[in-house]
Amino acid sequence: MIGHLAYLSVIVLLASMVPAALLGEAREALLVMGVLGAWRYSWAIINFTRAIIFRLIAYPRRKARAFAAYAAQPHRAHAFFLTTSYKIEPDVTIPVYRSIFLAAARSENGATIVASVVDGADERLIRQLYATMPVDMASVELIIDRIPGTGKRDALAKALNLIARACPTPHDIVIFVDGDSCVPEDIVAQTAPIFTDPKVGALTTDEEVEIPKPGLFRDWFELRFDQRQVMMCSMGLSNRVLTLTGRMSVFRGNLATDSDFIDAVQNDYIDHWRLGRVNFLTGDDKSTWFWLMKNGYELAYLPDVASSSMETQPKPTFFASASVLMVRWFGNMLRTNGRALELPVSRIGFFTWWSILDQRLSIWTTLAGPLCAIVAAIFFNPLVIPGYIAWVMLTRYIFCTVICLFRGRSFPIVYTGLLYFGQLYGAMVKSYVLFRLDRQKWTRQGGGGAVQGVSLGRRVIGASSSYLHILTLGWLMIGVLYLTGVV
Repeated sequence: MIGHLAYLSVIVLLASMVPAALLGEAREALLVMGVLGAWRYSWAIINFTRAIIFRLIAYPRRKARAFAAYAAQPHRAHAFFLTTSYKIEPDVTIPVYRSIFLAAARSENGATIVASVVDGADERLIRQLYATMPVDMASVELIIDRIPGTGKRDALAKALNLIARACPTPHDIVIFVDGDSCVPEDIVAQTAPIFTDPKVGALTTDEEVEIPKPGLFRDWFELRFDQRQVMMCSMGLSNRVLTLTGRMSVFRGNLATDSDFIDAVQNDYIDHWRLGRVNFLTGDDKSTWFWLMKNGYELAYLPDVASSSMETQPKPTFFASASVLMVRWFGNMLRTNGRALELPVSRIGFFTWWSILDQRLSIWTTLAGPLCAIVAAIFFNPLVIPGYIAWVMLTRYIFCTVICLFRGRSFPIVYTGLLYFGQLYGAMVKSYVLFRLDRQKWTRQGGGGAVQGVSLGRRVIGASSSYLHILTLGWLMIGVLYLTGVV
């Protein structure tokens, strides 16, 4: 409470420094910032409103219809669990596989677990856990797929081909689980009824995070998952979420084992006008998402079911860790974003299409706000800065309040700074990645993706990326100078 009161007091102090005459001195700059703010805040209000409607009205009705339809049909889903593990510590592997084994044992029509591993130690540990489970595992088949460490996409493709031999039906489900994510015990009972709707191709759920060490990294992850819950609920109203998270998502059995689907997972790529063919290394969750969207399937969201991921900080400092994760996340998003915009609006829905477009627009609208404030401070009145800081602090406090009220809990005051950091620095990282879609790297693995089909050397490609990035930022700056009346 003291932290919140101090924070609000700073807002009042900063706002009191701004003279009333400032409106006349920098009216063009303030008008531009007001229009940009109205754009972003109206979009936020729309998503908050949609999220509330989905959570309180639409989802309970859909769930009730799905469970009633599932109870009435004679078929029961057989659950296939597909898990990939690579260089994960035993203290993470143990609770993850125990949760999978418990969930599989509770599957009403049995379960098959395909565990894709690289190390022999992982295989021995998983088999030992399976043999010592305190529940009846007679209805659960365990398949260990020992593979060379050629990448997650190869691992997923081989495991899906193994599952395909069992000929899953449209009534069965395939659950993708990362090697660091725990699943709820009732995951099969909670998700199988959703597929009674033939239009649904896959679904994803809420997420929780377990990070033992307190600090900015844990706070940042928890805030991201709180934001994710709001946005996923908003997109869930259209029944087309914008990502099928790799931590845990559930697919219709016959779709996940379709040969074209498996090929998209293993060999996804884009042909770029400047970079040539960019083969996807990371972002398998975006490949599965795009394949289903392209083929006209709906992608559902379950806000009352949650997986739990055990995250570790990849770098010694918070800033370095956030940077490396943002580059991977936003790279995955932007590599798929362009081709998703080419899908017919009639197939994916206008709101979904507009949300995909906004992923790109928000890069520049987010950067334009602080640029306008800096320009106004330099050319009109330096007191624009404390006023702008007060406005940022106030609006982020309101956003954090609404986001966390959606979860039904309070928030530490550090959330406000982390929210603005994620927005502003995130926009900077997105603008960087947008011109360097060929750069890919896993967090734990050291490998990066190669670019094929380009005749120029990598240095020339890097120089062209830097040139276009700087040119675009220059045009953004010229636009800001023009709109604020400086030129």
